[in-house]
Formats: sequence, structure tokens, C-alpha cells
Amino acid sequence: MTQDAGSPPARTADRVADALRAAHLYYIQDLTMEAIANELHISRSSVSRLISFARESGLVEIRIHSPLDQVSQLQNQLHDRFGLTAHIVPTSDAATEVDRLERVALSAARILTDFVDSTMILGVAWGSTIASVSRHLSRKPVRNVQVVQLNGAGNAHTTGLVYASEIIGRFGAAFGAMVQQFPVPAFFDDPATKDALWRERSTARVLAVQKRMDIALFGIGSPNADVPSHVYAGGYLDRADYDALSRSGVVGDIATVFFRGDGSFDNIPLNARSSGPGLDSLRATPRRIGVVSGQAKLPAIRGAVATGVITDLVIDEVTAAQLADMA
Repeated sequence: MTQDAGSPPARTADRVADALRAAHLYYIQDLTMEAIANELHISRSSVSRLISFARESGLVEIRIHSPLDQVSQLQNQLHDRFGLTAHIVPTSDAATEVDRLERVALSAARILTDFVDSTMILGVAWGSTIASVSRHLSRKPVRNVQVVQLNGAGNAHTTGLVYASEIIGRFGAAFGAMVQQFPVPAFFDDPATKDALWRERSTARVLAVQKRMDIALFGIGSPNADVPSHVYAGGYLDRADYDALSRSGVVGDIATVFFRGDGSFDNIPLNARSSGPGLDSLRATPRRIGVVSGQAKLPAIRGAVATGVITDLVIDEVTAAQLADMA
């Protein structure tokens, strides 16, 4: 063993090897911490730190599978009803909306890490929820991965580059990936301007990467969320935009593309000005992960599910139960 009490918690190859060995003895061979300490000739507290490091760094994952608990039953209900895979995060009624968001974001980060592998393209839509996910990512050594931004972040007040690049950059750092930013407005003033820019080679290159995505990750935006969606709280829409969305029956958005309660998204004028990927084209991505929490978002969640865009839904238990009960 190369680490003992008092050693700095640096992420070194020796520490990883020690953590793997301790974790194997503890989880696979069922040795006690005292027995592991004796075998490895270190202190019991060092064993505890190594096992904690193995969990926190993603070397060890703990899963609970039970066909009897409520979470499993909810997952089956949502799969049978909506044809998606639900990843339900246990929460209580007493948890605040901020607490639920953080728990869901942590689970989503771990789930995404399982899904990402070498030679993949990951598309990421910026937003409050995905910003939380990005802060919980663990590093995973994969090769030849690209992370591409799905929608622009500029508006009349800011370029949005700092906000979006910080989020996208965390995903790039976690997977050692090449990052493809998308430095365009979130919404264009004129659809014709968007059409012209989409023909430019520099923009077309990013759009081409988006079309080859293996995984798309996005939140579900809602104008009524207790934790405001960034597109609604960040100055991207003015009063005329809100009025237009209301007339169109919009309940939410995915990557700044809006949809109605029945999942339809055609003939919504603001979508012609959005820089986000069309929801019909997004469905061509093999795995599409929606991350959401909060009962106030239920109409948006139901509409998002109805679009058929989501293959995997990461959601808190309380909101999942209400989604399953919705007519």
C-alpha cells in the first residue's frame, strides 16, 4: 500500500489502486474494515477514507434493486404508460424544491457518467438544472469524446458565453472531451437572420456535430417553476414573447424549443427564432435524457413526455408519483 493516515487526498494512480483494492475486499469479499486494515497493514481510518474515496470518485457505485418498493413500482408505471425509462430519485414531501433539485442533479450526473463512453458525442443544453448536474460530475477516463452545446445563450443584455461555457466546460473536463461551443443568440430577432447564419460554414459545422450525437442532456423549462428556469428568469423573453407563448398554449421548453401540453410544437412562432434543435430532429439521437424536479413543473413535464423526445427521465419521487397519476 502506498497511502496511510496523514497522506494528502490527491487523485494519484497509487491512491486509485489502493482504493480499488480496499473496495474489492470490502464490497466483494465482505471483509470488515478491521480485517482489511490488518491485511493491507494500514489503519482502520485509512481503510475508511479509501472506501469513501472509491465511492466519491465513481470507482464504486451502489445500487438498490427491489421489485417491492414504491420507486420500482413508479418506474414500471411510467415505463408502461409513457414508454420511457424513469430514474426516480427518492425524496420526501418535507424536502425543499432546492433540495430536490440538488438530489436529482447528483443522480443525473452519476447516471450520465455510466452512459458516456469512448468515441461518443454528448449534446448539452444549458439551463439551471443542467448547471446543477455539471457541478456533481465525476471524472471518467474516456477517449475521443465530444461535448457540443445544443442552443445559443446570447440575448439583448449579454452574450451568454460565460454562463454557457462554464456549464459546457465542466462536462468537457469530466470526460476529457473536446468542447464545441455554439456562440449564437438563444433567440434571433428575425427567423431570416437565423436561416442565413445556419448556412454559414462555421455554424453548419456545429450543427453537423449535433446531428451525430449519441446522447442529448437537457432540463425541462417551465415559466411556473419554484426554481426558475434560466430561459424565463435570464432576460431572454420580453412581454410580447410571453403573450405569444400564452396564445400558442405553451407549457414549457426543451433546449429553448417550446411545446404545448399535448406535446405538439408546430406553429409556435418563437420556435422559428430559437437556436435550439428542432424536437423532431432531436428524436434522432439514440439516448435523450431529461432532468427535472418540482411539482410546479408538472404541466411542462407532461407536455415534454408527450413530445416523444425523452428516452430517460431523471425525476424526484414526489413529482414522479404525481406524473403517474395525471390523466
